[in-house]
Amino acid sequence: MNIKKILSDLGIEKLNEGTSTGAKWLKSTGAELHSYSPVDGKLIATVKQSTAKDYEKVMQKATEAFKTWKMMPAPKRGEIVRQFGDSLRAKKDSLGALVSYEMGKSLQEGLGEVQEMIDICDLAVGLSRQLFGLTIASERPGHRMMEQYHPLGVVGIISAFNFPVAVWSWNTALAWVCGDTCIWKPSEKTPITAIACQKIIGDVLKRNNLPEGISCLVIGDKVIGELLSADTRIPLVSATGSTRMGKEVAMTVAGRLGRSLLELGGNNAIIVTENADLDITLVGAIFGAVGTAGQRCTTTRRLIIHESKYDELKKKLVSGYKQLKIGNPLDTKNHVGPLIDKAAVEMYLDSIKKAEAEGGNVLVKGGVLSGAGYESGCYVKPCVIEAENHFEIVQHETFAPILYIMKYSTLEEAIELQNAVPQGLSSAIMTTNIREAEQFLCAAGSDCGIANVNIGTSGAEIGGAFGGEKETGGGRESGSDAWKVYMRRQTNTVNYSTQLPLAQGIKFDLK
Repeated sequence: MNIKKILSDLGIEKLNEGTSTGAKWLKSTGAELHSYSPVDGKLIATVKQSTAKDYEKVMQKATEAFKTWKMMPAPKRGEIVRQFGDSLRAKKDSLGALVSYEMGKSLQEGLGEVQEMIDICDLAVGLSRQLFGLTIASERPGHRMMEQYHPLGVVGIISAFNFPVAVWSWNTALAWVCGDTCIWKPSEKTPITAIACQKIIGDVLKRNNLPEGISCLVIGDKVIGELLSADTRIPLVSATGSTRMGKEVAMTVAGRLGRSLLELGGNNAIIVTENADLDITLVGAIFGAVGTAGQRCTTTRRLIIHESKYDELKKKLVSGYKQLKIGNPLDTKNHVGPLIDKAAVEMYLDSIKKAEAEGGNVLVKGGVLSGAGYESGCYVKPCVIEAENHFEIVQHETFAPILYIMKYSTLEEAIELQNAVPQGLSSAIMTTNIREAEQFLCAAGSDCGIANVNIGTSGAEIGGAFGGEKETGGGRESGSDAWKVYMRRQTNTVNYSTQLPLAQGIKFDLK
């Protein structure tokens, strides 16, 4: 991995600052932040974190830029996003490799994440000509009613390490075409990919002579996140991460009556019915459980198997897990890369111990890998444990490749088990029976924001709204009508008559 060449290709070979208002980088007195790769444990780069003073400068720039940006016609804003998407296409290989190296996901997944960025730009460009309102019939003669959408303001974005660039772009691409300016606080665990993205959009904005502040970057710890959450000048804070973090953001934002868009934890299950195709079930379950080393919010964490298929699928799982290749994610022959850091490894080991202590039976043993190729100490073995849904550890989301399996007798029981966790992000059912599929999708079925049939829980297309219910936060990003959260809705009534009739037939005569 020639990281120097990658950084050079992305135009960030001289890294110093972690604060930017577009093409301009601000000198900071903040503490240094070192980014180490979980792939080989080597230092990628060191950057200066943003301070409270830096944040204030950025906020002022973003607020000032909003005055100009909101008045630009939406299709013109879409043209800027189109150029950003084209720049991402040109930098896809380098940015994808950096995502893989800094976060630890496979090269294919790193490239796929950049493709998600490109896809959301394409969606946003079309959307820039379709920010539709409504025409509404008025009860009063000579009146017209309508709804229209206006730019909201400065949007704060807090993103997580597991998708270090895609989730930011889901927010910004839509927010930009909606006329908002954005301030991004990326995860402290993946700052270099954020700098690369800011460099790309900064160059686009500079080429188009647009003001500083449309896209801003503030790299720092939770203090910066707290500043974003508490700032009354930010009408919307979009936060992705743990449920604990999301609750703190939600309370702070709600305390000032702002809006929050939350994408938090998932505890996702696949129900395997007696009518399931076990060949596709096996692929969907294993990829869902071990992809990104189990560090997706949509990772498959529970497999709820019909008692008639339980033993057969259990054997297939054990055999399938034996075929997994664990190692450098930049080597496309490997299936599983590292966890993000040593703290994640400790959490993984602790969860296995807790599962065993509660009575879980380990089918595929976990453990930490060491030796040549595993120098970072972040490589672990994907683990499969027979467990009960009510186990305390099963009720929690562990961001690691641990799959819990359990059996059921009736579909009603399976759906109840799936829904009996605090989280409600993604879910799936494997069946060739249309009645079972429809029962899973009906109002009495899955309580998750995403419910799939004959595909796994992970992986989402740009066209659909992404998000979940319960402790997942209720937010929606990406496609469908997710754009509406980035705008303010206004109802208008126009009287074109010579009279002033009042609503509900109220009389108010003056003589």
